[in-house]
Amino acid sequence: MSNLTAALKQRALEEGFDLVGFAAARAADSATALDRWIGASMHGEMGYMERTRRLRSDPGHLLTNCRSVVAVAMSYRTGSPPSTTVTAGDGRVWVSRYVWGRDYHRILKKKLVRLGRWLGEQQPGCSWRACVDTAPVLEREWAAHAGLGWIGKNTMLLNRQLGSELFLGLLLTDLDLEPDRARPEHCGTCTACLDACPTQAFVEPRVLDARRCVAYLTVEHHSEIPAELKDGMGVMVAGCDICQEVCPWTRRAPVDLHPEFAPHPDRLHPRLADLESMTEDEYRSWRRGSSLNRISYRQFRRNLAAARRNQRSCRE
Repeated sequence: MSNLTAALKQRALEEGFDLVGFAAARAADSATALDRWIGASMHGEMGYMERTRRLRSDPGHLLTNCRSVVAVAMSYRTGSPPSTTVTAGDGRVWVSRYVWGRDYHRILKKKLVRLGRWLGEQQPGCSWRACVDTAPVLEREWAAHAGLGWIGKNTMLLNRQLGSELFLGLLLTDLDLEPDRARPEHCGTCTACLDACPTQAFVEPRVLDARRCVAYLTVEHHSEIPAELKDGMGVMVAGCDICQEVCPWTRRAPVDLHPEFAPHPDRLHPRLADLESMTEDEYRSWRRGSSLNRISYRQFRRNLAAARRNQRSCRE
């Protein structure tokens, strides 16, 4: 399968993926850690994590007789200012970089499906399944096994050339593909990501208590935001990029590799007053075509209220 492996890798690069690698399918190494994390309730209101924990433990649960995992990545890093660390007093709020451009789920899924169809043409009768992060699979672990990078202390996949602002996807198949070597980790003694977290969400390196994470609070959390965490949210209303922005590997990564992820002007550091004036229909129009669909209008209004509170505190 070495010739097919090389051809598949080249085809993936031609599809526009920045990174591609292969891993032998087996039970996930982090399945036990996932059980401990859920047992400690650190998944918060993400009930789907508990419901799908068995599926996530082995890609063979998603594709019968799965033998190989093809991992791919695309960079969404852009050179557009500003930084998450903008002051709360300028009347603007922060929307995470991953939603600035077009919806990555659709972009990666289409590319993976084309890649799977190409694989089926080369090996008629083979089975495959395309997965983006909405599928119950531990994509960061498999990307690391496939040599795309290593899991950083902020739990993100890190690559020495491209940093951590990467969209990941997987193609599962019943073919035996030649696996790549996993990469050593290069975090060393650096703790920039852990130190910068405004809500101290990291229990220890590579263990995130989602219940304290701003990204979780603004996107996945549906209840009222705990009062003790509101200060740490600053003016972030949809996700958080701080633990990635401070990473030395991400800071030196190239920018603007894919025009489809270029910032839409309406989502790049928008004015709080403009967002507060939106009706529900206007909000749906504003987020259309992006990855913001997970945030309901009610959640968004709640997030805006927290940002308004912190802007007042900044002025005082």
